[in-house]
Amino acid sequence: MPLLHLVILALVQGVTEFLPISSSGHLILVPLVADWPDQGLMIDVAVHVGTLLAVLIYLWRDIWEMSLGLFRALKGRRTPGLMMIWYLLVGTVPPVVVGLAIHEYAGDALRSAEIIGWATLLFGVLLYIADKVGMTILRLEHMTTRNAFLIGLSQILAFIPGTSRSGITMTIARFLGFERVEAARFSMLLSIPTIIGAGALVTKDIVEAGNAQLTHDAIFAGGLAFVAALVTIILMMGWLRRASFTPFVIYRLILGVALLSWVYFF
Repeated sequence: MPLLHLVILALVQGVTEFLPISSSGHLILVPLVADWPDQGLMIDVAVHVGTLLAVLIYLWRDIWEMSLGLFRALKGRRTPGLMMIWYLLVGTVPPVVVGLAIHEYAGDALRSAEIIGWATLLFGVLLYIADKVGMTILRLEHMTTRNAFLIGLSQILAFIPGTSRSGITMTIARFLGFERVEAARFSMLLSIPTIIGAGALVTKDIVEAGNAQLTHDAIFAGGLAFVAALVTIILMMGWLRRASFTPFVIYRLILGVALLSWVYFF
């Protein structure tokens, strides 16, 4: 794959993965708008793995607490870290079950600019409503199994390109009353098991393919996505500590209207 394509795809993924604006939608749009061949699933997952490394580094304290929670569970102790592992499992099961069914029966049927445009627009409005009406009183210490399940269940909607997994999980978390930073934090934690699963499967495919150029492209794209994602996470969390989701909503509205105008009028 040409170097320019890899750089743009990696930067797009790194910047958009944890922002509530849909990384999958952007990754689909890049080859559509630029008239490039689709980069394929392996490159998509490679840049996702890069963003996974970024979130593991940023949330290292949470990862450490969960690791300690597992160790202390062997001694019969129940810790907040252990409970967080439970909440992530509860939140991960619904999208995994539905995702397997969609992969089997729907395939790439939803990968169109029209669907991305409508999803970007409508779920952007929903994020705005949630951010305005949702109370700001809960932190991750107040997470419950019910709330983790509801937030995890919402990820099913993210199989519609343009919805944004980060966006819909933050939206539901805000409706439930979680602080903006805490909503983003749980959303990033929820991304970990999903990306690990997809990354493991595709890494196996890359190794079995024995394509040195594809392996090189995947490593380069993943590394660049890692850097872009880490910088983006730091900036986003800094913003959410003092302001709202409104700038992301405005971006979604502009992008949604632009895409629908392109689809219907050009």
